Parts: sequence; C-alpha cells; structure tokens
Amino acid sequence: MVDGVVLMVDASEGPLPQTRFVLRKALQAHLPVIVVVNKVDRPDSRIEEVVSETTDLLLSLGEDLMNEGIDIDVDSLMDVPVVYASAKAGKCSLENPGDGQLPTENLEPLFETILNRIPGPSYDEDMPLQAHVTNLDASPFLGRLALLRIHNGTLKKGADVGLARHDGTIQRVHISELLATEGLERVSTDSAAPGDIVAVAGIEDIMIGESLVDLEDPRPLPLITVDDPAISMTIGINTSPMAGRVKGAKVTARQVKDRLDRELIGNVSLKVLPTERPDAWEVQGRGELALAILVEQMRREGFELTVGKPQVVTKEIDGVLSEPMERMTIDIPEEYLGAVTQLMAARKGRMETMANHGSGWIRLEFVVPARGLIGFRTRFLTETRGTGIASSISEGYAPWQGTIEQRLTGSLVADRAGQATPYAMTNLQERGSFIVEPSSEVYEGQVVGENPRGEDMDVNICREKKQTNTRSATADVYESLTPSRKLTLEESLEFAANDECVEVTPEAVRVRKVVLDAQERFKIAARERRANR
Repeated sequence: MVDGVVLMVDASEGPLPQTRFVLRKALQAHLPVIVVVNKVDRPDSRIEEVVSETTDLLLSLGEDLMNEGIDIDVDSLMDVPVVYASAKAGKCSLENPGDGQLPTENLEPLFETILNRIPGPSYDEDMPLQAHVTNLDASPFLGRLALLRIHNGTLKKGADVGLARHDGTIQRVHISELLATEGLERVSTDSAAPGDIVAVAGIEDIMIGESLVDLEDPRPLPLITVDDPAISMTIGINTSPMAGRVKGAKVTARQVKDRLDRELIGNVSLKVLPTERPDAWEVQGRGELALAILVEQMRREGFELTVGKPQVVTKEIDGVLSEPMERMTIDIPEEYLGAVTQLMAARKGRMETMANHGSGWIRLEFVVPARGLIGFRTRFLTETRGTGIASSISEGYAPWQGTIEQRLTGSLVADRAGQATPYAMTNLQERGSFIVEPSSEVYEGQVVGENPRGEDMDVNICREKKQTNTRSATADVYESLTPSRKLTLEESLEFAANDECVEVTPEAVRVRKVVLDAQERFKIAARERRANR
C-alpha cells in the first residue's frame, strides 16, 4: 500500500508498544524509514535518549527478523535519517535543537527528506493488471468498496477483470464504479494508473488480501494475512424480563445478525461464529476494548443485547495448548511501583525491562497472557489513583500459563422482581456496595451489588418499611445511604463473573446472572461440585 514510513515518536515518551508493532510490519516489507522526533519543545523532552531508544528498537527488530530468515539491510537501519519537529508550532530541523527548544525552520526539511528517501512507485509497463486489496469500506449508495493499490497495468471504470480469491480461483467481476481521492473527498474517475490508490465498487464479496488481475494473463499478488483474534465474547438478543421496553429498540435476532455482518465489511480483525443458540453469536476480536467499542456502537444505534464475559481464544501449537500473549508497557509514578508489580504478578505477567528516567516516573515492560488483561484496566487505575498509563500489543502465542484469579468478590443478586427501595438498601449496605440506584426497577437474577466475600448472596432489595400507628422512639433518627457505584459498559464487562453476563439497552447497562432462577443456579452449582470431587 505504501512505499515508505515516517516513524513519529514523542520526544519525552519515546517508542511505545504500538511503535514496535507497526515498525516490525514496515521492516518486514523492506520499507525505508524516516524517524521524526516530535514535541521537542516539551519541558521534559529527552531527545538524545529517545533517538538512542529508537535506534535500539530498529536494530532489535532487524535482528528478530533476521533470526526468522528475513533478509534485512542492517546498514540502512544505522543510516536512518532523523528529523526533529514540533508539529503544533509547524517547525522542524535536521539538527538537534536541544531539549525543550523549538526548531528554527518550517516543515520544508521534512518534506525534502521524504522526497529524497522514499522512492516513487515502481512498475513494469509490459506487465498485466495487478491491484492489491488492502482495506474495505462501505457506501450507502454503492455498497461494499474495496480500497486497493495498482502495482501494474491500468484499471478502467466499467471493465471486466479477474478477482484472485484466497482459495486460488479466478472469478470474473465488473467494476461498476472507480473512485480516486482528491483531498478528503472521493471523486469518480475513468481510469487509474500504477501507483494510484483507488476505491472500486460492484464486487460484493471481495476481501482484504485478494487481487484484481487481467483475465487473459492473471498474475495474483501475495495474499495479506491478518493476525488471529485473541479475545471472544458472546453477543445475542436481550433475553431479560425487561427486554423490549425501550421504544424503537432493535431486539430481533435478524437485526443483530445483519449489524454484525455489516461490521465485518470494514473491521478485518473481527470474526463472527455461530453458537448452539440461533439468537447468539461468538464474536472474536483483537482485544477486550475493541469488542466493547463494537457493543457501545450497537447500543447507541438502538440495539438491545445480551453480552457474555470476554474469554480468551486458545489454539493448539505442536500439540500444546497455547494462549495469546500481550507485551504491555506501563508508565507510572515511582510510588506505585510495588502495587503495579504485585497486580501484574497475580495475572502471570513477566517483567522484561524497567527504566527510571529520573523524572519521578518509571516505565515497566511486561509480557502477560491476554486473559490476564481482562478486568485489568479498572484495577490499574484504582491502584495508581488514575495517574498510570498502560498500552499493549500482541506478542504471539505461548503455552498455557495456568489459572488466573479474575475476581475475589461475590455478587449481591436480587431474589425477586420489583423496585429497589432505600429502606432495603440501607439495611443491606453493611453486606456490600450497590451498583443500582434506589427506586430503580430490578428483576430476579439481576446483580445489584458486590459482596466483599467470595460468594454470591441472594438479597431482597425490594423490601418496604411496614407502616404502623405506633410512634417509634427512633423515628427522627435518619440513616445515610452510601451512593451506588455506576458502572459503564466496559466496567460492567470487567465486573461480570464467569456465570454472569451484561444486559445492554439504549437506556441502561445491567449485570445479570446467565441463569436467572435461583433454584436452577443452586442445582447447577451442586452438579459442578459433585463433578469436581
């Protein structure tokens, strides 16, 4: 898709996990690199150290790729040009201006470096059509759009070309519309030449990695592979007693499935698999946050859903059960080092590096199982009083790391349907904290609070105070009710236990038991205890 990359790093933070990921992909494709150190005018900038860290990262990735059998030009990595910039001020220079200082020139040195170091598109005039599909989009008028780069030949509007599929077959397709990009707009064009990046319409089932080729002389390009998903969750229709109460909400299985199918068009990291139930589907993605964003988008579009607790996607490698790993970089103030290290150790995290730049902040790098990060964000922000910064990137697969304790507390579960009363909540607040507001409607099996003990407790949160004619000696004594904790969608997914799920509607997010009936839950728990003996 591109002929080179501009690697931008912060003059204070330095390379981050996502920097490692995208840079590895660029080096793997033998693309030339230009390093831009941005925000050099920050008071806490450390330009020389960041350049050194970036060079070390380039050489480290180059060594890893060479060990995998990929030929890497090490001399070019040592000769990577560095541009020092302050994008906000519109200034840059090829010389180090000094920590906290502003460059003196405009952005021309950056543009000149790009023109000198990044080669133009190369092609063979005698080669037939070769165009690589690198992304997908959708238009309400044209349907699915395939974004592609033309490597050789010419692509014309209205032409019949060949589509080289993943299975090796060549299918005849018709280009009904050809769109070029001018500024931020897509405009119709009659033809596109080698090096152009265009969008084509008229091919319904085209996928990323496939090629458009000449029907007379098909020469497909290498397929593009997408990293496997690491986290899955079950998404289905809302099955709670309060389903369908929001006017205009989308509640049918057909509507949910159509929406998930539309998401697959542009989101290549997503997979939707059938389950035993016809009204629920297993959705797999790269991380818990990506799946939570999808659910939040559907909620805002008016869908009512039942969402299961995120689970890890495992695979067998050479007969060994393996799970996805994540490389996590954490920036925290020094005083929280012990708490964060203990938190990561409980989640099977292995510390790789620790750096103290003398500014009161410490950078830690861990390799941790992906399932260890489920529910991590809330605990991490609590332990660091909201000051910690954490980001992670895929680190491949490793053998199963063992059991990880996800949640040590239990749930307070409503034992009947009704309205939560302040009287009942005041009497029960010594037993735990609540996640529902007084006077809100609840149903049997809904999780209404958190029990400090590691067991579930059925409670009557709808109990009302009995009225009598007798004046009480303590009538004027008022008890204060501790405010309830309001959970967001992401926090609800983290909070839910293994036998719980999240009910999502346009107006509310509730945590509930998968099995609502208390007697049925008791029978299931008894069977599990007998099976584990």
